[in-house]
Amino acid sequence: MSIEHYSLLPHLPKELLALADLALDLRWSWSHAADTLWEHAAAELWSLTRNPWLILQSISAERLEQLAADSDFVAMLADFHDSHEKTLAMPSWYEQAYPQPPVRQIAYFSMEFGISEALPIYSGGLGILAGDCLKTASDLGIPMVGLGLLWQQGYFRQVINGNGCQEEVFPFNNPHHLPVLPVRDAKGEWLRVELPFPGRLILLRAWEARIGRARLYLLDSNDPINHPADCGITSELYGGGSEMRLQQEICLGVGGWLLLGKLGIQTEICHLNEGHAAFAVIARARDHAQRHGVDFSSALHATRAGNIFTTHTPVSAGFDRFSPELLRQYSFGIAAETLLALGRENPEDREEPFNMAYLAMRGSILANGVSHLHGQVSRRIFQPLFPGWPQEEVPVTHVTNGVHVPSWDSPAATTTWTKVCGKGRWMGDLEEEEINGLFQDVSDQSLWDLRSQARSRLVTFARDRHLRQLASTGASVEQIKQAEFALDPNILTIGFARRFTAYKRPNMLLCDPGRLYRLLTHPRYPVQMIIAGKAHPQDDVGKNMIHQWNQFIAGHPDLADKLVFLEDYDMLLAEQMVQGVDLWINTPRRPWEACGTSGMKVLVNGGLNLSELDGWWAEAYTPEVGWAIGDMQEHDSDLAWDTKEANDLYSLLEGEVAPLFYHDRDPQGCPCGWVAMMRESMTRLTPRFSSNRMLREYLERLYMPATCLYAKRQDQAFVDALHDWRVAVERHWNQVHFGELCITEDDDTYLFHLPVYFNDLPPDFVKVELYAIPWDHSKAITHSMQRGEAIGGSINGFHFTVCIPKERPVGDYTPRIIPALEGAIVPTEARQILWYPR
Repeated sequence: MSIEHYSLLPHLPKELLALADLALDLRWSWSHAADTLWEHAAAELWSLTRNPWLILQSISAERLEQLAADSDFVAMLADFHDSHEKTLAMPSWYEQAYPQPPVRQIAYFSMEFGISEALPIYSGGLGILAGDCLKTASDLGIPMVGLGLLWQQGYFRQVINGNGCQEEVFPFNNPHHLPVLPVRDAKGEWLRVELPFPGRLILLRAWEARIGRARLYLLDSNDPINHPADCGITSELYGGGSEMRLQQEICLGVGGWLLLGKLGIQTEICHLNEGHAAFAVIARARDHAQRHGVDFSSALHATRAGNIFTTHTPVSAGFDRFSPELLRQYSFGIAAETLLALGRENPEDREEPFNMAYLAMRGSILANGVSHLHGQVSRRIFQPLFPGWPQEEVPVTHVTNGVHVPSWDSPAATTTWTKVCGKGRWMGDLEEEEINGLFQDVSDQSLWDLRSQARSRLVTFARDRHLRQLASTGASVEQIKQAEFALDPNILTIGFARRFTAYKRPNMLLCDPGRLYRLLTHPRYPVQMIIAGKAHPQDDVGKNMIHQWNQFIAGHPDLADKLVFLEDYDMLLAEQMVQGVDLWINTPRRPWEACGTSGMKVLVNGGLNLSELDGWWAEAYTPEVGWAIGDMQEHDSDLAWDTKEANDLYSLLEGEVAPLFYHDRDPQGCPCGWVAMMRESMTRLTPRFSSNRMLREYLERLYMPATCLYAKRQDQAFVDALHDWRVAVERHWNQVHFGELCITEDDDTYLFHLPVYFNDLPPDFVKVELYAIPWDHSKAITHSMQRGEAIGGSINGFHFTVCIPKERPVGDYTPRIIPALEGAIVPTEARQILWYPR
């Protein structure tokens, strides 16, 4: 369902037709082999846009004819295109690891995708993760399609004005200049999806982006057939009011599911990247109900098993909520109160707002946080949905994020890793011990050369970008001349770049301006910093933090060569920074950084991390691979603690980081201690925090088990049994009660005997257990109690017993009753629990 894209480039000579194929496959964003083609074709345009498709639409017919007549260029194009085709046709890791594929199709729903700066439909880490996921699916051959929205403006672009304040601009994303194509149906017509909105239908147009082996499908509402107000639904990422956000999330979830049907894509797994996509749960269940002639409840039981929910939010206040009155206006073909109940902590509370994350939790069979710590935090956040259940049993696991390493490695790093580990190092299994062994043979000087080359490239890039930034604000000639020599390619370079908001504490280093000044100007251990980041347009605190940094810079003109703030933090700037800096700093307030992936991107490039013990760094840190602040505890917004951690940060930079960078240099100038830490960080952490490991973990721990559950639920008899079980548990749970617990013991064992009365609830629908709370960091202990004889004279009462070793005090154990049915997931699908009264 695509259109011949050459017809969109009428001036493209036949000798250059392969350029269109290369330009429209965003694999160029991480496979840089063909970069020389675009640089040769239009050097300035390539350096400014990194968008091959725009280049082909922009350069003149005369220039194209020149290129077509250049036999060397045509031969180089043929080689690159042939290599590209052969790479995509090679057997993938997935095909080789699973000759009988356990999962046929995964649909990955996300509000944003960060594939490349040439496709600006992302705002930050959530989108970059989604983009890295699709790229990795292409590398590994895992069958995945992305579903998202084609934003007309995307996220805002940042300008730092002459006063050092952030201003926002919203340039138009002309879709014809983006590396996407309209999706056409069999008749050649633009494929559209219809959505019923209050009093009208809106149309969503479909676009396709090629991501190597993977595909990304995008919907937009900017169709002339729509009402002008509806054309703007997909105008601005995370913009507008509550109703526009609701409409956007309907377009993503419902529109995305309907698009899969129009494309004929039958998916087993719907992966919801945050709660924004949760309406896919409703659309999928409703579709199943219509096709199989069953009610919505039964359809939800059947389809839930194919839904995976990944939460990235560290605080419940971050979840999208909508008023019941607003939600009732939108028709999903099911009763409004049925829908509202799925998005509430208390389904019976008609006034409670509708929570998208709650819908995602109730509509998905498996859920996960994005780091070990975030898994714990998420279980705490979602515990209200499972009253009475211990926090450790709230059904949220974790898969720690990773980054798509080929997208973030520098040319020097690429050369080093290829020489050591081969070209296919990120295309299959990663063996940390094997990589570590191979890297032991790499000389210190080689690793230091890698760092030095990458730092030098960053300095060149930063100077050029900073000069253009100053020129646009009307800076003086003197300031511009001074900026031409900003930064030094031979001194310790620190990077700090992220969204500016209070919990990330981006101004920690400004806590003591005098101490920061002395750090930057130290006569023996000089340091320089590159800072970047945006604040949300409505985040005045974050904007003020940006202003404070620029005030500090303006107030110390002698630091112009050591400290720069680069505006408009995007993927291109992020790429250059993570490739070039020696040290990456991250200072979030624990546990608000769900994972954080920016620091992972420096690993492959030999950069080191100094971070708060939060997110991924809490599980990655050891003294051999970097530095840390924090005590693994939560301190909320304690200003005294913030000051304490700021002092710790200064002390580490002054007393450990900078001296290590400059001390212990061999005759060639290589800092042996620093390089030793580089080696440990690169070999231990790069494979562990790659999206290769992450996606294989999703496949093995979530996608494959969910696919098995989903397959079982294609049997309507099982779905009916599941439905009857849940109805019975809900209806009769209050009738279940305990008799008197009796415990006897000998030298080695305890014998627990407990009568249980079920009344109208079938005893096969529950499990009786003995539970002991976890000690320290161990897991809780559960022992199943065995059902014995019926209790004489009772109605549906039975004796339960269990004999256990005498390993803990008897008072640690408490009997409980939980719902149970083979094939059902508890407490995800039945949250009831009854504890023996203590």
